[in-house]
Amino acid sequence: MQQVATGYGLVEGPVWDSAHGLYFSDVINGGVYLLDRAGAVSLAVPKRRGIGGMALHDSGGLIVGGRDIAHVSLADGGTKTLLPLDAIPGATGFNDLTTDSVGRIYVGSLAFKVFGGEPPKPGHLHVIDVDGSMRTVSDGILLTNGLGFSPDGKRLYHSDARAGIVRVYDVAADGGVGPWGQFASMGDGGVPDGLKVASDGSVWVADAHGGRVAVFGADGAHRRDLEVPLPMVTSVCFGGDDLRDLYVVTGSRGGPSENCGSIFKTRVDAAGLALPPARTRLTP
Repeated sequence: MQQVATGYGLVEGPVWDSAHGLYFSDVINGGVYLLDRAGAVSLAVPKRRGIGGMALHDSGGLIVGGRDIAHVSLADGGTKTLLPLDAIPGATGFNDLTTDSVGRIYVGSLAFKVFGGEPPKPGHLHVIDVDGSMRTVSDGILLTNGLGFSPDGKRLYHSDARAGIVRVYDVAADGGVGPWGQFASMGDGGVPDGLKVASDGSVWVADAHGGRVAVFGADGAHRRDLEVPLPMVTSVCFGGDDLRDLYVVTGSRGGPSENCGSIFKTRVDAAGLALPPARTRLTP
């Protein structure tokens, strides 16, 4: 596993852009960065902190989480809010997100200040439709994290970090979801964070306390672990021309310094699924 970037507080939200490279955020220190295909890092979006999830938009720019769900133009930095915080009573922010093949955005809301020492309070799962409307489709998530769809789009996986499990929902044709069930457990002390799904249906889950990426089959059976050089593994992303470059991002907790959050890259045997761009309408 090769270290390709380092020096960040808490790396999150990795998303692959086949034209440019890997976008990622620094939750603690702020900003969105681009690790380009030549290996150089540049600042793409300055300052914005707390971004736990991102996606591309089909008109260009990025969908970002944090204090709200917003579209950010990479051309001029202009921001359009898609889901304001006050639209969700009791919410303190938004964490990870993903998109489906239609271009809907699925995002989890937080109901307590994760870094403020507050006791956990369950949050919700929401869908932002392409027309810009929002639906709340599930609840009871203690600490919402990674989201990803099965290759056929009929199942949605969802990490609950404080519960130590990955949920699974059946997905309806209109984008709604059924009651959740347990897809996989991370085991004693395991903390499921960001996740991605591969083309063979396997689910690759970052372990925020375990220094590993846990790989589960489509049936939920634990296949193997990929060891990571730093303990706080926050998310993963498939990239490269064949989507077989696995990018693994980390935070600094448990590492040698407060800004040792890094990005690692390794070749894997399963190709990832390309994340569809969001198609949510952007109002002027």
